[in-house]
Amino acid sequence: MTSSLHFLDWSQAFAHRLTGVSREKSPLRGQLAGTAARLADELDKGFLPCLSMPFKKNLERDLPAFEQRVKPFKHMLVLGIGGSALGARALQKAFFPEQDRPGHCGPWLWIADNIDADTLAVWMEALSPRETVVVVISKSGGTIETMAQYFLLRRWLRQTLGEQWKHHVILITDEKSGELRAEASALNLPSLPVPDFLGGRYSVLSAVGLLPAAFLGLNWRGLLQGAAEINSPLAKAAGRPEAMFSALEEHPAWGMAVWANELLSRGYSELIFFSYIPLWNFFGAWFSQLWAESLGKEGKGSMPVPAVGVTDQHSVNQMFLDGQRNKGCLFISCPHLDKGPSFGQEVPEKWAYLAGRQFGDLLLAESLGTRMALTRSQVPLLHVCMGSTDEAAAGRLMGLCMATTLLSGWLLGINPVDQPAVELGKRLANARLGAPGYAREEQELRDFLAAGEAAGDRQEF
Repeated sequence: MTSSLHFLDWSQAFAHRLTGVSREKSPLRGQLAGTAARLADELDKGFLPCLSMPFKKNLERDLPAFEQRVKPFKHMLVLGIGGSALGARALQKAFFPEQDRPGHCGPWLWIADNIDADTLAVWMEALSPRETVVVVISKSGGTIETMAQYFLLRRWLRQTLGEQWKHHVILITDEKSGELRAEASALNLPSLPVPDFLGGRYSVLSAVGLLPAAFLGLNWRGLLQGAAEINSPLAKAAGRPEAMFSALEEHPAWGMAVWANELLSRGYSELIFFSYIPLWNFFGAWFSQLWAESLGKEGKGSMPVPAVGVTDQHSVNQMFLDGQRNKGCLFISCPHLDKGPSFGQEVPEKWAYLAGRQFGDLLLAESLGTRMALTRSQVPLLHVCMGSTDEAAAGRLMGLCMATTLLSGWLLGINPVDQPAVELGKRLANARLGAPGYAREEQELRDFLAAGEAAGDRQEF
């Protein structure tokens, strides 16, 4: 890699139905002062730790001891779902691809992020409890999927290790309250905090994502530093609205939030996250949760669509190019990736143009071709060009995405840090399982099932 300069290419972002609008000319600019005042206030009150990162100092102090604690283990089994899992998986795929390649001898990171009885049974049969550390992640300590996994894995560890099982468990949860915090206190289990006001989808750069990263030997300090640097102008203006006005006006997250809202106002209801950095492919899944769970409220928000270059050129790209004109695109690439092996000179005549080139030249060519094809197909496209792809660069991109998401929510007039609609499904599931305190939900379930049976509208196939 020959450069560390990251930049946003806006040249095709305000195109097609956005023609005539820009970051400077958008009507949303009228909200800049109010947004700056709100941002200065909420940062000052500690409500936005994903931007100010007040936990960074303590994490840099405490995580090395946990890094040494997990180092002797061959396996780390993470129990978590949603934001407690997606970030860790994205970091593993990006910076520890060895685990998925031939001949790997460890360490191994396994992530239990679903109610998948078959896979969990296989892990419990194949993994050695003596060589495994189980990391349980739930800020509330009440996530039923994670707690159910914990009860099973706790018994699994006890059956082999007896009272030594406690040395094979680490809890990451709220610092003061919740079932996992009570468990940590009662059993003297090692634990790390999820900071106050830090929701799961914003938590990748806390212990939630960085303990698994440390276990794999990643440069977790670089991840922290990259995020801290991109958002430091905002953090430094906390409590000072006038200073925040200037800092926000110049920050790329403001322009991106304006762009995202202008897309929505003109009928672009889907946002493609198209990654042409192969090892960063799982960043799309991480971004999708961040964007969808933050902005999908009150009939508002755009649908995030993760896509992988060049794989999805041969699948969903047909829809992007020739389907409904309702898509904008965040296009992620890096011109400085390792190009890999050379084709040499001995190639068939039909493919003579490949002679002397390297395999990675295909990625660069197809990245450019797809980017141009999307813009010609009336897809407004913001090109995020990364100057490098190390941990600091990844932290920088993640920090930028989190800031953009928060600001986009405020411009939409919704709260980007709650998820009220998700809670209904959780309550109904708890009622179905017989949990106490859900009388209304139990009745709603009975009515729902009875209506389905009465309709009798079923078709076998």
